[in-house]
Amino acid sequence: MTTRPQLPERVPRAEGEPTALDGLLVVDFTRVVAGPACTQTLADFGAEVIKIENPDGGDDTRSYEHADLAGESAAYVSLNRNKRGIVLDFTNPAACDVARELIARADVVVENFSAGVMRKYGLDYPAVAPSNPRLVYCSISAYGRQGPFASRPGFDPITQAESGFMSLNGFPDGPPVRTGPPAIDMVTGMSACNAILLALFARDRLGRGQHVEVALFDVALGMTGFYGMAHLMTGENFSRQGNSPNGSPSVGLYEAADAPFYIACANDRLYRRLVIDVLGRPDLASGEFADRRLRTANKDRLRAILTGIFVQDLRENWVTRMKAANIPVGYLRTIEEAFKSPEVRERHRVSQIPHPAAGTVPNIEQPIRLGLTPVVDPVAAPLLGEHTTEVLRKTLGYDAARIAALAEAGAFGMVATVEVS
Repeated sequence: MTTRPQLPERVPRAEGEPTALDGLLVVDFTRVVAGPACTQTLADFGAEVIKIENPDGGDDTRSYEHADLAGESAAYVSLNRNKRGIVLDFTNPAACDVARELIARADVVVENFSAGVMRKYGLDYPAVAPSNPRLVYCSISAYGRQGPFASRPGFDPITQAESGFMSLNGFPDGPPVRTGPPAIDMVTGMSACNAILLALFARDRLGRGQHVEVALFDVALGMTGFYGMAHLMTGENFSRQGNSPNGSPSVGLYEAADAPFYIACANDRLYRRLVIDVLGRPDLASGEFADRRLRTANKDRLRAILTGIFVQDLRENWVTRMKAANIPVGYLRTIEEAFKSPEVRERHRVSQIPHPAAGTVPNIEQPIRLGLTPVVDPVAAPLLGEHTTEVLRKTLGYDAARIAALAEAGAFGMVATVEVS
């Protein structure tokens, strides 16, 4: 039986520190991974993000199966920090009116619905831009909002498969493998965040907003990186290399006597340090192993030699020697080992933060650091509809009677967290 790790309380940010995105209002129509990852970054740096969900269950990730605390899944909690959550039933015209009022006041809208959904409810960019010409409107999709594939549904692993990205993951003698974490979703979220910030920067110069788009397939294709570029340059159909790019014997995973470790001697200088300074084998830096091309040509023989050497001592001894020689080396860790590591502890990467139902929930820190405008103190992902009344009052100026009328009309569905008093 596993137990929940004990995490430290988070040290709050210094009083009075500015935020990078203070005053920015973001209306968030996203769900699942890519969109929420984008808007969470905006929220972490001070934007007011209003997450709009369907009252019938809300964001799909609320019910994902990895783990949950008080009914909130790990996926949902990890992607919706620092947002205020409201519910609106778009099949109700009154709810669509509320959404349009929010958009009219917004700096940014982010949506990742299937093609045609926002247009169906009169919430697409052409419909809302005339009343808010400074609006930056970001659409995230699998295959873009234009062209013959716009209506195709798609998810991270599908675009990994179709873009060629998946064909590069795994071992040469095995099938293609998707990444464990949803890498395309997460990078698409980062790309969408970049697109929004670029459009906001342009707005300051041009005086108007614009529609920006990011597609998972396009991101996945771009992530084939230099393998994709090398194919375009040579016509070669690159494939899986396992843990060693291009089969390099001096980059990859090796077993010590007790545990595995990873080395990355990707050039002649680092390789010579490894075999001469650490292994005491200058013979491995000459002849058939003298340079990178020769080592690649004789990779099987060299890998066998290195494998035979590394199993003769403990991992910690090898890692200590390699670090002393300034050779890139790392432990192969499990998730549990990684989160207990000194790097996580000393860099203050995890903490616990208050949660209205669970008491506390774990928090993984935002990886971006800004010296002058650090992230806001994290607030846990909202319960379904938790801030509906607050947003309508503070952002739109609705009084209790109007909120009650909307509730009576069914604009919020049957969500229990919406209070109208």
